[in-house]
Formats: sequence, structure tokens, C-alpha cells
Amino acid sequence: MKANKCIIIYDTVTGNTTKIAKAIAQVLKAKLVRCGKCRIKELGKCGLIGFGSGIYAMKHHKNLLKLVDKLPKMEKKAFVFSTAGSPALKFVWHIQLKQKLMNKGFEILGDFSCKGFDNFGPFKLVGGLNKGRPNKKDILKAKEFARMIKQRIRA
Repeated sequence: MKANKCIIIYDTVTGNTTKIAKAIAQVLKAKLVRCGKCRIKELGKCGLIGFGSGIYAMKHHKNLLKLVDKLPKMEKKAFVFSTAGSPALKFVWHIQLKQKLMNKGFEILGDFSCKGFDNFGPFKLVGGLNKGRPNKKDILKAKEFARMIKQRIRA
């Protein structure tokens, strides 16, 4: 896949999602763009677009969701990713973003989530959950996910 044929749009508060976005981008040779710096017209040149953020109040970051709301209809391939205090529930956390993307014409090739440091609300009182996450193992899993996405594009 050529550079800029894939772009990854993400937002992060703690830096957790940046680690995962960089790992996926490395495998896909993708350009990384923070939500606030994304130019919608640039997406027309891409065949594959990744969308990711941390999970906040059981959904992706509001900036990412707002950006997707602004997108025109486009027939593109996409994937979704996140970092979360409880990634086992990704099938719940990812529903809203995936549905928004499908309503815009995107074909979702897959989704990925891993643990991320979480110090929201009561977790702050105990120093947070999942210290040191995402870790090396999580980054390797993100790269495996990216290789799977690469295979699905070729198929």
C-alpha cells in the first residue's frame, strides 16, 4: 500500500491511542492525523481510513464522532480502533462509530481495542487502572491487526 493511500484519524487525551495509532500506521504505511487537523477533502485520495480514540463515557472521543458527522457520503474502506479501561466490551464501545461510518457509505474491515491507562472518575482515587498500558504486547497485537487489515484489502 502506497503512502497516503491510507490515513489514520485519531484523537487522544492521555497518549494511549497515539501508541496504537503509530503501531498500526507503521504496518500500513499510513499517514497519521489528529482529529483537529484533518482536512476532509484529503480523505478523497485515500482508499483506507482508520478512525480511533480512547473510550470516554462508553464511546469514542466526541471530536472523532463530530468529524465523522461532517463527512460526506463516500465509498471507502475503514477500520476502527480504541484504547479503553475495559476493551473486552469493544463490541459495545465501537457500535456508535461503526454505525455512523456505515451510514456514510464506509465498509468496515475490522476493529481493534486494547487496554489503556484509565484514571477517569473514581479510578483516579486509586491511581488509575491499567498502568503501563498499552504495553509492548498491546502494540504487537495492534500490528497483527494492521496486517490482517492489509490482507483484507488484498483479498
